[in-house]
Amino acid sequence: MTQGRVHVVGAGLAGLSAAVEIAQSGRAVTLYEGSTQAGGRCRSYFDAQLGCRIDNGNHLMLGCNHAILAYLSAVGASDTLTGPAKPAFPFYDLGTDERWTVAMSAGRVPWWLFQKRHRVLASKPSDYLEALRLLRAPAGAAVAERLNPDSLLFRRLWAPLAIAILNTEPEAASAGLLGAVFAEMFGAGGAGCVPLLPREGLSESLVDPALKWLERQGATIKLGARLRALTKDKGRASILHFVEEDVVLAEDDAIVLAVPAPVAASLLPGLVAPDDFRAIVNAHYRVDTGRFDQSFVGLIGGTAEWVFVKPGLLSVTISAADRLVDTPAEELIPLIWRDVARTFSMDGEAPPARIIKEKRATFAATPAQMALRPATRTEVGNLFLAGDWTDTGLPSTIEGAVRSGVTAARAVCAMQHT
Repeated sequence: MTQGRVHVVGAGLAGLSAAVEIAQSGRAVTLYEGSTQAGGRCRSYFDAQLGCRIDNGNHLMLGCNHAILAYLSAVGASDTLTGPAKPAFPFYDLGTDERWTVAMSAGRVPWWLFQKRHRVLASKPSDYLEALRLLRAPAGAAVAERLNPDSLLFRRLWAPLAIAILNTEPEAASAGLLGAVFAEMFGAGGAGCVPLLPREGLSESLVDPALKWLERQGATIKLGARLRALTKDKGRASILHFVEEDVVLAEDDAIVLAVPAPVAASLLPGLVAPDDFRAIVNAHYRVDTGRFDQSFVGLIGGTAEWVFVKPGLLSVTISAADRLVDTPAEELIPLIWRDVARTFSMDGEAPPARIIKEKRATFAATPAQMALRPATRTEVGNLFLAGDWTDTGLPSTIEGAVRSGVTAARAVCAMQHT
């Protein structure tokens, strides 16, 4: 079979990584995006109210995220990430006014557990063995069923990590899914846990370099192209119906559908996909951050959960935030600021701020929703799925999105070699 054009619908991280992988194989690619900006839930933009560029959310990457690192290397953007030189995670307990840093040793042997100043404050080395119970968790088990929710370590480490990674409350979140992430993180040793952050912004690291690279490879990129339907003929997609045009597919063309789960379900009746979601709330405060020497800090016992220090901004992320998503921004700004101000010993009212709510930021990482995640291949012979909601084996993260795009691209290439 000849190598036809691959139509990638959706220019979030799943679609971008699929397009890059396909272009690397030498195939012709057209990338479509329904909005006027690529990146999906991972993008930067200029906020007129704050007078600066901000990210729509905060994403902490790690040294073990090999798919992200390979993607950045492919598009020449490896040098756009920054972060601490060592695997260190600072925390501040708002309830007790105590601070500590979880500082892991570089190799695979966790020597850091035997150094009191490198552990969670007031924890013992034996406390951490409990995490092994996640690796043997039954399919239907929740995090809070495998880890003791009444323990100090649960409050000060396991729960903050679980909520941040899974964007789902520990009482409902899949223990097995958290175990899969822990295995990759801690299994790689300290090197796998080194935090990585965009030096400038999400778009500058993860989106813009990929678009420029794709253009240099001759890819066609169409923004503002929203797919409204597709026509199937003899078990294959034959026409893509966009709002502005219809694209008739050649016999050897293929499609990577890299859109959110609800959109994919509307385009493919009968598709089984996650249908329960969790919110994320982000708050961006315009602050002179020149005096701060931390990249981020995890907060315990408050409304704010993670604060990221960026040039001119303190940026807060609150995961599993359904409880806050309907609260007006004018109430959230001072509420969240109280935690931030205490963390950084600042006085006064909240500075200029922007609240960003993603009501359906990720699928709910529950055992029931895990069972609904579809594979890459579909019943439509030339159509493949990509997205962090597909069956990647990981939660709804950038790493999962990138891996899904690579998997879909390789499935396309395998099909076109048969």
